[in-house]
Amino acid sequence: MTDARQLLQARLAYAFRDPSLLECAVTHPSFAAEHPEAGNNQRLEFLGDAVLQILLADALFRLFPDDREGLLSKRRALLVNRAFLAGLAREIGAESCLRLGKSEAKTGGRDRLSVLGDAFEAIVGAIYLDSDLPTARRVIMGVYGDLTARLASTEEADNPKGRLQERVQPLHGNDALRYEVVRTVGEDHAREYEVAVFLVDRPLGTGRGTSKKLAEEAAAHVALAALAAGQP
Repeated sequence: MTDARQLLQARLAYAFRDPSLLECAVTHPSFAAEHPEAGNNQRLEFLGDAVLQILLADALFRLFPDDREGLLSKRRALLVNRAFLAGLAREIGAESCLRLGKSEAKTGGRDRLSVLGDAFEAIVGAIYLDSDLPTARRVIMGVYGDLTARLASTEEADNPKGRLQERVQPLHGNDALRYEVVRTVGEDHAREYEVAVFLVDRPLGTGRGTSKKLAEEAAAHVALAALAAGQP
């Protein structure tokens, strides 16, 4: 087992009894296309998504006893969206463990939100299969940590385009921001967009996503970070 996978297990505070499950969880379909014997993480991703849904539904139900169904659903959605799961994947070091096809690796697959998010779900599924639901709850909720704090930061960041608009509006007015698709990659069923955001004609940042909306939000995040850092 590679050092990266050992580090990932240390960060999870969980050691796999069947290391092949972890290997499968970090194997992207692009790698399997080049190595047909390898298999891929799509089935584990499907299972992990279901496990995450029940674990978070149970945790949120208990944590917020006065919340109605709609608010609980919204909060759960924030905690399982691709960007958030990609962040968790990075926290446990999953990006260093990914097995990617050559083309996917060259085009930035190791940093792609969809790839990282899918890998995190697959790791959840692998932990569940390797142990049981109570163990999966202990490990995965340990990764999430304080859900109240996670939600506070996630809800604040949930509307980056709106926050960017609020930031520039006092000096530049309502129509100063412009979002432009600068590149598209991938097949029709797996399209990824790269979007640049401009303040008047000055580029503020670029972002990528599996839809124009997600790419625009990613670009807005980059722009906010640049403005916060005082970049010109």
